[in-house]
Amino acid sequence: MLELLTERFNKAFSKVEKGKKLTEKQINDFLREIRSALLESDADYEVVKTFLKRVREEALKEDLTKKTSPFEHLLLTVYEELVKILGESKSDLKKGTVLFVGLQGTGKTTTIGKLAKYLKEQGSKVAVSSTDIRRPAAMLQLQRLAEKIEVPYYQFEEGLSAVEIAKLASSKAKSEGVDYLLLDTAGRLHIDDELMEELKAIKDKVSPSEVLYVADAMQGQEALRVARVFHERVGLTGAILTKMDGDARGGVAFSLREALGIPIKFVGVGEKIEDIELFYPDRVAQRIMGLGDVQSLVEKAQKVIPEDEAQVIATKVMSGEFDFEDMLKQFEFIEQMGPFDKLLSMIPGLGAQLKNIKIDERMIKKKKAIIQSMTKDERRNPRIINMSRKTRIAKGSGTSISDVNKLLKEYEEMKKLMRKMKNMKGPLGIPRLPFKF
Repeated sequence: MLELLTERFNKAFSKVEKGKKLTEKQINDFLREIRSALLESDADYEVVKTFLKRVREEALKEDLTKKTSPFEHLLLTVYEELVKILGESKSDLKKGTVLFVGLQGTGKTTTIGKLAKYLKEQGSKVAVSSTDIRRPAAMLQLQRLAEKIEVPYYQFEEGLSAVEIAKLASSKAKSEGVDYLLLDTAGRLHIDDELMEELKAIKDKVSPSEVLYVADAMQGQEALRVARVFHERVGLTGAILTKMDGDARGGVAFSLREALGIPIKFVGVGEKIEDIELFYPDRVAQRIMGLGDVQSLVEKAQKVIPEDEAQVIATKVMSGEFDFEDMLKQFEFIEQMGPFDKLLSMIPGLGAQLKNIKIDERMIKKKKAIIQSMTKDERRNPRIINMSRKTRIAKGSGTSISDVNKLLKEYEEMKKLMRKMKNMKGPLGIPRLPFKF
């Protein structure tokens, strides 16, 4: 997510990190680098100008507390201003009828399916319906998604107008005590007056709690331009960005809140039905700055790791006393949490450095096979693994003695690393890795 911005921000910070004192010229050079990064990411020019002005004003203020170094003061300033630009805090979805608007091809219908699943898992009663009478395939797509995630799809007889469908769906949702009715609308390849009038008529009839604009994150300023027209004609309450896992430059995510005054509510981060996340401005700011996203990583872990087991593993890992049985459990949990490269990008200090590194997830399978070929005594006390045991383990796992030796060495290095990391903190209170990846 936002790899281009992360890489460029890291480059800018690396030029000022070692200085004991930051001059006005160094700050101006730093801001010039950030300006270039943001404009290259297709961010709105006026938003970039506002952001840099705020950062410069704060960065040049003398730190009266003297509790931070000049670099950490600059880092903290950029972080705080990024959070403000991105929206300060997450924006919750209001219950009621949620109207989805946007152009064709931005992933609007798929996003409704993803959000319906997410809300259902949060314990809410959800239903979906579509007013896109011009594209029966869009209606069928949403119906199939609803069946897949097991939420009601409100279907009505043919011949009704989009406004009539919206009114009937809204009434049915209220009578059934639905928390969220997610209402799809027609899209176009381009904005036209007919579409806008239809959307305004639907809005007047159902009085939605939210009007969400669905944008393709890869479209940059074009997405912002279209959003501005929708906002002026229909009135938006928020946005959802799709394809944030792709080659997204991030300009629209950076610009939307400041330019239009509407929050980003969710982001699509993959093709699977579960690939949707709440938009947290502070977490996105951390990712942009290469500080990782520890909170999201923890939440992913909490979904797959039982709390009592997590406590046991954490205690053993941080004390450096974990064994191969614990490592095997960790590998299994990692596989359940999702693609390995996405998980690594959330670790402080690794995000920007992963750009040109291909993560081979087969490595985990190989390591698991080696551990599974060990006896219980060998897993719990690796020191007893001599050459004859290594030969047996390699043969049983379909690997080589060299692979077994490599895993044993990694295990010892990991124990040392965890002891080192125990008390290490970065300038924002975020753990910092004591090595370059």
